[in-house]
This record gives sequence, structure tokens and C-alpha cells, in this order.
Amino acid sequence: MTAYVILEEHPLRPDEDGPLIEVDRTAAHEAGVGGESTVPVRSGERHSQRRLLELLLIPSGNNVARLLARWDSGSQAAFVTKMRRAAVRLGMKDTVYTGASGIEPTTTSTAADQVRLTRAAMEDPVFRAVVATRETTVPGLGTITNTNPLLDTPGVLGVKTGSSTPAGGNLLWAYEVRVGGAPRLLVGAVLHQRANTTPAEGLRAAVEAARGLLTAVRERLAAAGTQGGER
Repeated sequence: MTAYVILEEHPLRPDEDGPLIEVDRTAAHEAGVGGESTVPVRSGERHSQRRLLELLLIPSGNNVARLLARWDSGSQAAFVTKMRRAAVRLGMKDTVYTGASGIEPTTTSTAADQVRLTRAAMEDPVFRAVVATRETTVPGLGTITNTNPLLDTPGVLGVKTGSSTPAGGNLLWAYEVRVGGAPRLLVGAVLHQRANTTPAEGLRAAVEAARGLLTAVRERLAAAGTQGGER
């Protein structure tokens, strides 16, 4: 939702990087704190809006999510208000946002609501391009690899992983098919896999479940004579 709101408030053209945003002390400090996925940014660095979206979505930089929230709204609390309003507009009736990163135990949602959000977000060409990126090179940070292993599957265009001990493993995915020669996007969500284990174990379970769903989808499409998995 953070990326969706940022692009809604500050839209980018597909070839545009957007304004430069300075990393504050809070984001730099959070980079060294354990217990969540962060990106090692340093105070005073300046990154483009698009670069920060990459650091948010590709390696799941929670500190970058909160940095973008403060940049947009002045405080995370004010940004969360925007997230909640966006959720209402999208019809996400069973979702509660309490932070920009989504790691908060008080942030809750459902698979159906996350599919609604993903469908809306994937309409933005910048969001769509970023979540389909397997890896990117960031000056000072080196190569950043996407945490979504499903990107190796033909036809998969994203979207996002997420895991924590209480929430388990979570994975949103988008798969492009052709129906009557026209591209169509299938979106799915796998949530709460192996909760209360380790984040790594939960994510592995989510990936396995998503692979099973994709296999079933491809088999049904093949039986119906519909093409899937094409770029």
C-alpha cells in the first residue's frame, strides 16, 4: 500500500526517476536495527523517488517505507491516514493499516483485500516495472536481488513477498495470460503460511503454496486452450 499511495500522490512517467529524497537519521538508524528487513542507507544520502521505490519493493526495505511516508506526509501517522483512505476507496473492508511498512502486528488484512490492492497497483507502469525487476545495482549498496523467487517462472510479473514470525509467510503474485490474443492479468495472494515459525520458513511455505496455485492455473489454462506464461 505504501508504494501505491506514494505513486498516487507523486506519479512518475515510465522513464522518470522523480525528485531526489534525502535519507534522514531515522531511516539510517533503522537500517542497523535487527528484527525486520531493512536496507543499509546512510543519513544524508539522496536517492530518487524511483530508486527508493526499488529499495522498498525489491528487497523489502521497511526503513525505506517509513522514510517515504515521512517524506510524503511529514510523519508516519499522517501517511497511515492516507493509507486507510486508499483502502476504503479500493473496497478493502477487512484491512487495517497502522504503519507504513506492514510489519506491525496491528496491521491486518485478507487475501481478497490484498488482491484488490495488487490489481490497482499493477495498473501503474512504474510499480509494474519495479516489482518485475529481478535485481538492480545501487551505487554504494551493490546488487540488490528481489526476494520473490517466482520471478523465474515465465509469465510471472511480480509482485511482493512479506514475512514475520507472527504473520508467517506471505506472497502476492501476478501472472500474465492471453485470452483471445489479448493480455490478461491474474492476481493471487498467499497469506499466513507457517505463522509463529521463522520468517524464512514462513516465506518458503508461501512460495511453495504459490507455486502450487500457479501450476494449477497453468494446467487449467492449457486445458481450456488459453496461452499463459508468455512475455
